[in-house]
This record gives sequence, C-alpha cells and structure tokens, in this order.
Amino acid sequence: MVEGWRNGLREATNSKPLFVTIYATVIIGVLVSSFYVFSAIYSPTNGSTSWLSSPPLSTAGRIRQSPQENATFQTPVVPPPPRELPLPSPEEAQGKSLGKIWVSPPRDKKMPPLESFKLTKELFGERVKDNVIIVTFGNYAFMDFILTWVKHLTDLDISNLLVGAMDTKLLEALYWKGVPVFDMGSHMSTVDVGWGSPTFHKMGREKVILIDSVLPFGYELLMCDTDMVWLKNPLPYLARYPEADVLTSSDQVVPTVVDDSLDIWQQVGAAYNIGIFHWRPTESAKKLAKEWKEMLLADDKVWDQNGFNEIVRKQLGPSVDGDSGLFYAYDGNLKVGILPASIFCSGHTYFVQAMYQQLRLEPYALHTTFQYAGTEGKRHRLREGMVFFDPPEYYDAPGGFISFKPSIPKSLLLDGKHTIESHFTLVNHQMKQIRSALAIASLLNRTLVMPPIWCRLDRLWFGHPGTLVGSMTRQPFICPLDHVFEVNIMLKELPEDEFGPGIGIREYSFLDNPALPKQVKDSWLDVQLCQEGKEGCEATNITTPSGFLKFPKRSNEDTFKAIFSSFNDVKVIKFSSVEDAFTGFSDKASSSLNCEIFRHGREERFRRRVKRYVGIWCCEENKTPGHIYYDMYWDEKPGWKPVPPQTPEEDHPPV
Repeated sequence: MVEGWRNGLREATNSKPLFVTIYATVIIGVLVSSFYVFSAIYSPTNGSTSWLSSPPLSTAGRIRQSPQENATFQTPVVPPPPRELPLPSPEEAQGKSLGKIWVSPPRDKKMPPLESFKLTKELFGERVKDNVIIVTFGNYAFMDFILTWVKHLTDLDISNLLVGAMDTKLLEALYWKGVPVFDMGSHMSTVDVGWGSPTFHKMGREKVILIDSVLPFGYELLMCDTDMVWLKNPLPYLARYPEADVLTSSDQVVPTVVDDSLDIWQQVGAAYNIGIFHWRPTESAKKLAKEWKEMLLADDKVWDQNGFNEIVRKQLGPSVDGDSGLFYAYDGNLKVGILPASIFCSGHTYFVQAMYQQLRLEPYALHTTFQYAGTEGKRHRLREGMVFFDPPEYYDAPGGFISFKPSIPKSLLLDGKHTIESHFTLVNHQMKQIRSALAIASLLNRTLVMPPIWCRLDRLWFGHPGTLVGSMTRQPFICPLDHVFEVNIMLKELPEDEFGPGIGIREYSFLDNPALPKQVKDSWLDVQLCQEGKEGCEATNITTPSGFLKFPKRSNEDTFKAIFSSFNDVKVIKFSSVEDAFTGFSDKASSSLNCEIFRHGREERFRRRVKRYVGIWCCEENKTPGHIYYDMYWDEKPGWKPVPPQTPEEDHPPV
C-alpha cells in the first residue's frame, strides 16, 4: 500500500583534453550521445501536469518535517536483460501509439456487442506498451474512483491501461466516456458491496482469476485496486528490478529505508498488500497465481490478501543478491521485492505520518487503507489530499459555502504530555466549534468547509501507546476527518422529520484546491465577530470600507437570517471565529411547513443529527473494551471524562 519515488542522480562526465582536435570532437560527441540515451531510458518522467498533480497534501498548518540526516541514495545501474520473459514484438519493444483515452465514440454509433469486450490476449494487446499493461477493476458503485484512477494515469502520459467492468452498467458508461474497458463477466451488483461482505470477497477472487488469466498472455501486469491513485509514473521504477517476479506493496508503517530503495524484507513484519502489485509472466509467477486461485476457489472464507500472504510466506529468503533488495519466497524460486512504504503509500504513511515529506521523497502511489468510514471515508481522504476527480458542480454547490478559522490555544496543542486526556481536551475544543459551524451552515442552508482537525494521538483498531512504536508519526498532527467523525454518517441522507435538513460538508483543503472555479474564488465575504455594544458592532448588512462584515457575537436565528439573506449570492462566507457566534435555534417548526411530520423543533432535530456525526478513538492499552466515544455535547455533561465503557450497557454512542 505504499509507494515511492526515486531521486534520480545525475552523473557528471569529465573529459580530458586530447592533443588531436579531431579525436577530441569524436569522443565528446560519443559521450554526449551516450548520456542522452542513458537519461532517456533511466530518468523518471513526471508526465504532464494538471490539477490532479498538485501537491497531495496542503501544507497549511502542517508541521514542517526535517530531512533525515545521512540518507543514502543509490545511483541507477544498467539492469541486466530480463529472464524467463517472452520476447515482445518489435512494435511492443519500441512502444506503440495507443488509442486515445477520454475520446468518446460518436453518439450516433451503436454500442458494440458485449462479446467484443471479452478478456482476450488480442484485446489486452491493443493496450500494451513496452510489454506492460496497467489494470484495475470494479463495479458501477466505484465509477468515480475508477475515473480518478484513469485521470491520474493519463495526466502522467500513461495510456497502456485497461479497466475491468464487473457489471454491464459500468462497462457501457466507461465505453461512452472513451475509457478502455473489458468485460469481467462477473454480473455483479452495481451498488457498493461493503468491505468484508461476501460480495467483497467475491471481488477478491475475481482479481486472482484475472491475474491467472492474463499472465499466460506474456504481458507484465501492474494490478491496482480502484481506491488508489498514481501520483508519479511507476513504470521506470518497476523497470529497475527486471529480475523480480512480483513487486508488492505492504502495510508496513515503520520505515526500513530512508531513500527510494525497496523495503528491507527481513524488517517488514506487516502484511503484503495486494492493492498495488506488479507481476511478470515468469513460470514462478504463473505457478503462484494458479495456486493462489485454487486456494480461494476451494474455500470461500479465505480473504484474497490473507491467502496471498500465506502462500508467499511459505518460504522467505534468502536474498537474491546483496544489492537489489529482492528475496526468494514461496517455492524458493519466486523472486519478490517489497515496494517502499514511504513512497508507495498506505493511508497511514501518507495521511498520518506524511512519511514521504519527512524523508524528502516524492510519492508514486497512494492507497486509501487505514481509514474508518468505508467508501465515503476513502473518497474523503482523497479529497483531503486534493487528488480526487470531482465534477465541476462539486466545487460550486447550490447555496454556497461557509468556512471558519478555528481557534486553538497553544497550550492545548503543544503543552504537556500526549495522553488520552490531553488528546480529548484538544479534540473536544475543536469539536465544539465545529458544532456551532454546522448549526450556522444548516441555518443559512450552506455547505460547511470542515477545518483541519489537530490530534495528539493516532487512531487504530487495537490498543497502542498513542502512536505506533517506530513510526514517523509527529505529535500533534492534522488527522484525517474519519479519525474523529463518522464521514459516512455525515454524508448519509437521514429522514428530515427526525434529524432536520441535511448539512453538506467539504474537505478542509477544499478552498485551496486548484479545481475551485473562478466564480467561487472571486465571490467571498469575510465576517469578523465583535462584541455587541462596542463601537461599530451592530447587526447590519453593510460591510466596512475594507470589505469585511462585522457581526455581533451570540446572535440568534432571526438575526442570522436577516443579515445573511442579503448575501445569498456570495459563494463563500468565512467567519473569523465561530466561538459564541450562535445562541441556538428558536426551536420552532417552520411556519411555511406547517406539517405534522415536523413536530420536533429545529434544535432537537439538529442535536439528533450531529450526535451521530462523531465516532470513537481507539484504543487504550490493556483494556477490553479500550475504545472511547467522542461526544458532540461533552460540555453539557458535568465531570465528563474520556474513559472506555465500564459495562456492556454503556457501550454505545452518547445519547
């Protein structure tokens, strides 16, 4: 799950003067030509740029990391010729011009028969370049992930890709968008199947069947899950290890190297992750794929990744040589390499540790693992990193947006030890402000841009001392929204008669995203809270000569509506603070509704909604259970303390 870059090192070539001018000219010409060819073959290419290739993490508010000292970097060496691989055709060896992507077929053209999308060597051969094909697969529920995956690759000038469609709806949609697609014949449901469900496990089996089917074609296969994105062209990196049968990512969270070398296999204790792995069509790799497939088909309770790890780890070692980082595994003949977790990133090494930043490396890939809110959480993580491909309307929501500047005392952020108590004190202080902002957003019918949330402690699935021992997690750090909030619940449509109107949210990096359109950037109102009674602080819709609006603290619902109704056409309203900004809803049902289903007051319905928005922190060591529930209304409970449930009856979200 981790990905990485190579810092390319350039060699300086010095030529000594020769006595004869003609020989000097010839030798210099040869050196220049050789250097040009070497660079063309081995230099990493960044490809074209777009909004998707912008820096993956906002640096606003993030602690700047220091580079590791004494880091060693390897100079690329000329790789030996590959072994056991079928010779590509001259067209494949030179690289060919593939059909363009994102070019939609003419609308008057009839959809080709389903048979023409069948998985065949010929269909794959149409997309292969340099004998390599990059593949992902999914059903219609993951179409936006798939389009994001494709968009990143095409922005990197990579077109030797294919998408496996597990349902006809996705196949047809991708075809009409000009995305290369093939039919996996799965006839799967078009909805999100959910992690760990029987259908989810079926998807894993489909992956193994696909690998086993494609390897005999003789092509190298870079297999990817749809919940990952490519940030840099990985093909030059993979080509540095031509002896490898399989190069796999992992769930490693403790660095084993500080450059872009393969992870040291003897130090990798975490599972090998099959969300990103590269296969060469060697006999050893084909044997592994066949046995893996047979294992999964024989027992539908085996998770595909567990099965892969079980088989590969039948034998580990020795090293293939002293330099490459490859090692023998499986049957003693399979040559495996583990992609460095710092640059082939998991959700932890990227979003929590920012390991690539601390090591001053450039990430190749990002896989949204180590997160806590299902598919919605994965999507939100990618949006936080500004690497998700959303349609234009996402950036110009009806009603506009509201944002605010969080107020966090230095003492809460930096003073004292990092404990469960200090972590909850910090998070609760921010949560109370977010609660006010959600109420104002609901009142003004605007979408809330969530603030960055600072945490002192990491969140995991098991007891830990605050951070993972040996990891590069800095304290405090900006934690993903799903560490504190149930993103899937925040985005879920809840019955309005019970929970009040829905409240749209956006990720904290939203207003920094290059995809934000000009009409949103240029339509902005700054609001500064003031103390009513002081000079110039009164409820008015007249802005100051500097262009901002002064607005009294502790204003009620009627005042908010009266003043901000004058700014309905403004796209973004940004509050300098929301502390003590809003006294609460009037708790009267809207007279325009006058309907029995809205018998609950606005305040009560809002409280019901936002109570469900917060999740848990996990977990205190040596406690069962060890998780602690966040409470949106912690401040209304005298003596509230962050402790795990003491009895089974207490083990439920706050009411």
